[in-house]
Amino acid sequence: MVTTAPHLKARPLRPLRLLLASSVASAALVGGVPQQARAADDGKNVLTVAVSQSVDSLSPFLAQRLVSTSIHRLTYEYLTNYDVKDARTVPGLATGWKSSPDKLTWTYTIRGDSLWSDGERATAEDAAWTFNTMMADENAATANGSFTANFRKVTAPDPATLVIELKKPQATMTALDVPIVPKHVWEKVDDFSKFNNDKQFPVVGNGPFILTDYKVDQYVRLKPNKKFWRGAPKFDELVLKYYKDGDAAVAALRKGEVSFVSNLTPAQATSLGSAENIKVNDAPGRRFFALATNPGARSKDGRKFGSGHPALLDPAVRQALFLAVDRKAIVDKVFQGHAVEGEGYIPPRFGSYFWKPQSGQRLAHDPARAARVLDGAGYRKNSAGKRVGRDGRPLDFRILCHATDPNDRAVGKYLQEWWGELGIGLKVDCLDNVSDPWLKGDYDLAFDGYSVNPDPDYVLSIHTCAALPATPKDSGATDNFICDRRYDDLYAQQAVEYDATRRAELVKRMQSRLYDTGYMNVMAYPNAVEAYRTDQIKSIRTMPEAGGNIWGQDGYWSWWSAEPVAAGDESGGGSSTGVIIGVGAAVALAVVLGVVLGLRRRSTADDRE
Repeated sequence: MVTTAPHLKARPLRPLRLLLASSVASAALVGGVPQQARAADDGKNVLTVAVSQSVDSLSPFLAQRLVSTSIHRLTYEYLTNYDVKDARTVPGLATGWKSSPDKLTWTYTIRGDSLWSDGERATAEDAAWTFNTMMADENAATANGSFTANFRKVTAPDPATLVIELKKPQATMTALDVPIVPKHVWEKVDDFSKFNNDKQFPVVGNGPFILTDYKVDQYVRLKPNKKFWRGAPKFDELVLKYYKDGDAAVAALRKGEVSFVSNLTPAQATSLGSAENIKVNDAPGRRFFALATNPGARSKDGRKFGSGHPALLDPAVRQALFLAVDRKAIVDKVFQGHAVEGEGYIPPRFGSYFWKPQSGQRLAHDPARAARVLDGAGYRKNSAGKRVGRDGRPLDFRILCHATDPNDRAVGKYLQEWWGELGIGLKVDCLDNVSDPWLKGDYDLAFDGYSVNPDPDYVLSIHTCAALPATPKDSGATDNFICDRRYDDLYAQQAVEYDATRRAELVKRMQSRLYDTGYMNVMAYPNAVEAYRTDQIKSIRTMPEAGGNIWGQDGYWSWWSAEPVAAGDESGGGSSTGVIIGVGAAVALAVVLGVVLGLRRRSTADDRE
């Protein structure tokens, strides 16, 4: 789900839901896992994946960051999955589903060959318990409560039958991105707000992998689930190894200490493009990179909190800031072409939902117009060249920046330059933990981002009034404290619309409304730029299969499908379905993109799914 998470997102990303903390800072690797990705001494094939984002929680009820939700996709089954080729709905824990004529009752057939890793059968009762717990306990609904908010009743008449009764029709019933947990394990939990599922191993699950060990900001270890109904993964172990510094992770890839690295900078991707036994994958991404403004943090009970600059409540100020942003320069100079210029909220990879502002609506780069807008709204320059409001307060803003994300830092410098020319000051606060000030509303602007799922309901839900925290002390599911009744009305309409064309049109209208409020401005859609060792990984599936990403998929296809290079194979690696080699394949990427077109606390601080 999902993060934005800043590139939580993720999910709040979120969700998280902000950008996956890519990496550039200190030079040290933190961790205590084996140094060789492929341990020749004991003959084990170990697939080691470098990650830079901290796990927020290993509880499926709380987790929103992309790294955490990715772990849950590997360790728990969902009712349905997304096809690796085209993201259409395919069976997961459920082998089939049907609705009543009025769409208010959904019946799922639960497969009989899914076993929990402790040997017990996974049944409809586990799914019913998972959903009922989310419906009854607000803490259990922290991460994915939007999926069950419309549920009236959930029952399991028998082990193979799950029945969900709705208050009104719900368009996401074949895309419920909720990990199903084993009732016999989780019913012992007393407080879902505090239980992080990280003290007793192995963790009982029914996905392709079993979580066997975890050390905070060091590593996550998983082993193949030999009982997985689709077949066990081919590697003997999967290790997610934490690196705070991206250059250190790349160096480890070169030395063969890790098998895979994601979130490469353009310079890193270029340097790896000619490296021996390394393949670079540069594919259209499922994320957006955005500027978020503080709309005045508030809770559902009406209380306001935080220290957001009051001038940002003025639409004219937000409009002027965005008019001064040169998106093309960000794509060309920061991402160096490994991104697409931002427009709507949903990335172009999801063609049916992708939206562009109309010519008269679009806030194109126009610094002169930005200055006129500020002048007209009464924010004129004083003798020192600083913009001040009618109250005499200067327009000096703070922006939350992920300390480990080079894109945040680079764009922050450009914003200081562009906004400085308008007479607006900007302090770039690069922090290891942006979640705390974000949740408290102690920010003016922030770098935001989310990984979007094939069904966009989740990333749309995090901007509804219902996602606000109950009180200032609670966290809620909101990404950025946005609460707009017109947007909410459109969200409610799309949620019950089963006609795909009409629903897509409603989703586009939601994006238009979000764009016009000016609280969120998408600057770019970054490519998924990643690399792996072909002398360790013989083949691996991307998603979509034709030119898609490996890390952060809508499913478990990459790591489940990964095939190790056989002992004695000196070929230097085999093929990888759909993977584009190197970073100079811009033309091929454009073609692929054309074909492809046919996310508890908001993880605002990090990528959410």
